[in-house]
Amino acid sequence: MSDSPSRLAMLRFARRIAVQQVEQIDRWIADEERREAEREQGERARPPQPDWIMELGIGVGSRPIEVHVGGCYAAGKRRRAISREQALAALADGIRACIHCRPDTELGVL
Repeated sequence: MSDSPSRLAMLRFARRIAVQQVEQIDRWIADEERREAEREQGERARPPQPDWIMELGIGVGSRPIEVHVGGCYAAGKRRRAISREQALAALADGIRACIHCRPDTELGVL
């Protein structure tokens, strides 16, 4: 009789390894499904994009820098949503219109 494991023992060992791998893959799938559900929930909870954005200057009391169309890629991080009327008033007060999204054209100021 030899000391090496039997063919049946090796097959059972291989099965245990395969089951462990399938369980790991199932955990990865569950993790990815959870992340995807969280992403979708975040998208649903995201507030709607504003129609107009005012880019703000640095410091308290500083003058605003530019008016942007909502979603403009060139708008800086210091910004706030404004109404159409506020955007028109800002442009009339001499606040610069973004050269990328052209809010003045969108508002019909030109």
